[in-house]
Amino acid sequence: MARITIPQLREKRAAGTPIVMVTAYDYPGARAAERAGVDMVLVGDSGAQVVLGHDSTVAITTDELLVLAKAVRRGTETAFVVCDVAFGTTEASDVQAVETAVRFVKEAGADAVKLEGGNASRLSRIRAIVAAGIPVVAHIGLTPQTATALGGLRAQGRTTESAARLVTEALGVQAAGAFCVVVEAVPTEITEVLREALDIPIIGIGAGPADGQVLVLHDLLGVTEGHTAKFVKSYGTIGADTTAAIAAYAAEVRAAAFPGPEHGYAAAPEAVAAARAVLAGE
Repeated sequence: MARITIPQLREKRAAGTPIVMVTAYDYPGARAAERAGVDMVLVGDSGAQVVLGHDSTVAITTDELLVLAKAVRRGTETAFVVCDVAFGTTEASDVQAVETAVRFVKEAGADAVKLEGGNASRLSRIRAIVAAGIPVVAHIGLTPQTATALGGLRAQGRTTESAARLVTEALGVQAAGAFCVVVEAVPTEITEVLREALDIPIIGIGAGPADGQVLVLHDLLGVTEGHTAKFVKSYGTIGADTTAAIAAYAAEVRAAAFPGPEHGYAAAPEAVAAARAVLAGE
């Protein structure tokens, strides 16, 4: 089967068919998402925290993201693959932004790249990347890479100023050429306004009903440790099951119950004799 295309994503929006996006970081995760029939897989910079153990998304590098992106691409056949760009790799200039985006397309086979923010400089970057022939997914609302400037990891669009800014940014990224926009941590009512304002699909995460939804694979599987955002819903207990399985394995090893005879290989008697002969110096 062929990969999902941008026109097909637009058709889903027009038909009112919700788009399913999952954030994954490796081949097994991508395979699981592919088998489940998701429409889009995002290789998120959140991999900095989820799989690399950093405190924030800004720590991940382009080279690290490319390793993850290549694995995800190999694990997908029909899903549309979107890759985040690392913080600091598009901020300096349009030229830098295009060079970064090109790497994800040429080296990882990305179908599109995702850029956070909707201010004037970000709109310039989007226009430049799109002009280079690379599709762009925009990201507004809570933008983790620049969360400090927003007052921390908190919902956006709750005040008059913030809500107005979101609408302005949404219209801006659409005009700049983004074919889709992720809206994160925004009140449902503001998302409804954005849906009225835009012609491109809105993928929500903590933004109420939208044209589609995205969740991190590890979050929805129940793998993520510690505090999770209000908008996260777990659909599995893989984290607890994994810990229980490793604990059971450790207990059997310590009790000399594993491995058993059924887990080993048998040698021919003459092979054993030859090994003993070497040991004996014969």
